[in-house]
Amino acid sequence: MGAMFQKILPFLNRNRYKLAIFGLMAGASLICIMLVGARITVSDSGRYASLVWNLFLAWIPFLLAYAAYTLSWSRRWLYIVIPVTAFLWLIFFPNAPYILTDLQHLARQSMDTPLWYDVIMLVWFSWTGLLLGLVSLYLMHEIVQRTFNRMVGWGFVLAVSGLSSFGVYLGRFVRFNSWDLLQDPSEVAVTVLGLVIDPSLRMVAFTALFAVFYLFVYLTLYSFGHLLQEKENPVHVG
Repeated sequence: MGAMFQKILPFLNRNRYKLAIFGLMAGASLICIMLVGARITVSDSGRYASLVWNLFLAWIPFLLAYAAYTLSWSRRWLYIVIPVTAFLWLIFFPNAPYILTDLQHLARQSMDTPLWYDVIMLVWFSWTGLLLGLVSLYLMHEIVQRTFNRMVGWGFVLAVSGLSSFGVYLGRFVRFNSWDLLQDPSEVAVTVLGLVIDPSLRMVAFTALFAVFYLFVYLTLYSFGHLLQEKENPVHVG
């Protein structure tokens, strides 16, 4: 037992921040589920039960990105498994920021529970979904940047921010989901083509504003993470 512990301890030490993020995301998700469960129990209404499903979908890109990041260190998997994983990740990625749009349900407040409770619950879900998406984007960003270069890496982030924001629009207003792209890609392609050829003001405004917001949050957290690295490894001048 002691020898096994000695082998596990270095692994835990090397990956302590990755494991901490995974644990925090799991803990936040558990709290979200408990909040919905408590609301259903007290109000006898399953109005927000769909949030749990949306949160489950937000975990898919997180797990795919984590798997891709782990496999990307091996050249054998880099050009075989990673493209397939990255494609699936891109399809499911909009599900993570999509949860932010669930905040609009507060406009139709019911008398089942106090408004403040629904606000806290929806903020928990939105924050957890947002972070799941940001972490998964960071992992994929690292893969692209390590494989190619910094410019290609940031180009990838910009492209994903725009595409995912359009994906959120398709989910919220057109009512498409990730499964539709896999089950009936022709219908999705025709609909998307029609939207691109004749875009509405709502589509353009929503996609642009959401993309800028998501990119801003990503850049903030990215800069904060590198600020901590600078603190741990200060550069001495002179």
